[in-house]
Amino acid sequence: MTTAGTTTDASSATTAHAPAGAVVAFERVTKTYGAVKAVDALDLDLHPGETVALLGPNGAGKSTTLDLLLGLKRPDSGTVTLFGTSPREAIVAGRVGAMLQSGGLMEGVTVAELVRLACDLHPRRYPVDEVLLRAGLTGIADRKVDDLSGGQAQRVRFALATAGDSDLIVLDEPTTGMDVTTRRAFWATLREQAEQGRTVLFATHYLEEADAVADRVLVLHRGRLLADGTAAEIKAKAGVRRISFALDGDIDEAALRALPFLTTLDVHGQTVRIRSSDADATVHALYGLGLYPRNLEVAGLGLEQAFVALTEAEEEARQW
Repeated sequence: MTTAGTTTDASSATTAHAPAGAVVAFERVTKTYGAVKAVDALDLDLHPGETVALLGPNGAGKSTTLDLLLGLKRPDSGTVTLFGTSPREAIVAGRVGAMLQSGGLMEGVTVAELVRLACDLHPRRYPVDEVLLRAGLTGIADRKVDDLSGGQAQRVRFALATAGDSDLIVLDEPTTGMDVTTRRAFWATLREQAEQGRTVLFATHYLEEADAVADRVLVLHRGRLLADGTAAEIKAKAGVRRISFALDGDIDEAALRALPFLTTLDVHGQTVRIRSSDADATVHALYGLGLYPRNLEVAGLGLEQAFVALTEAEEEARQW
């Protein structure tokens, strides 16, 4: 059995190569389940004050990456360090707060009682009333945890993750079950945490949240880091732009499909929507066909569309 503070396994080994001041450092981390590499030689650094979104399709390795970061799983090879030490030591010191999808809440107690317990256990505890207020739980503090809705239970999990003055907050699908108003309040609270110098790492399927909230976006695919940058940089990396316009008369779809750099074509009535890897060349060729598009618009992809484009391109490359 491994005890808190030991450094005998791979997940707790401190690496001399971790960047100075890095909150989280993965160095060549690999984790396999049978023949499947859930995390594949992953290199990753997180820094103070960043709000980082972790994206990826199902099976990309997001949950395993978070489990490795929190010391819940051990890597087969490579090192994971938090604040220059082992995940276990960082957690015992109260430097990490986590809100995970797995695991239930204690039953038979009130919201206030559960939050008070979390505060009492934290080495750098916050006052219970402050934690309840921050999580939007003051009005239901006396309600039994068993009687909460899905969104209310998520807010309790957030309160438990922020019961003390942690330097790193890790969130796995944090807004699942929350309504729009609650989600907005939740992210406003997280922004305040980041502004105070804390690092926030969250995995989400709501890509609009990543686009609106994250300073940095990480895209995992088959356990590898496919893209790392701001939301704008991720969109640009996809290399595809949207073109939409209207045409009068009969539309020759075969001619449109022959346009250079076209990746997708959608014709609905007189409206044409195209994706192109070189929008300038595609539009030039469009006019070269003798067509006169009305209401022509050229725009970049949204984060969700860029995410899909990147992962699809990676899958196509693997097939070759």
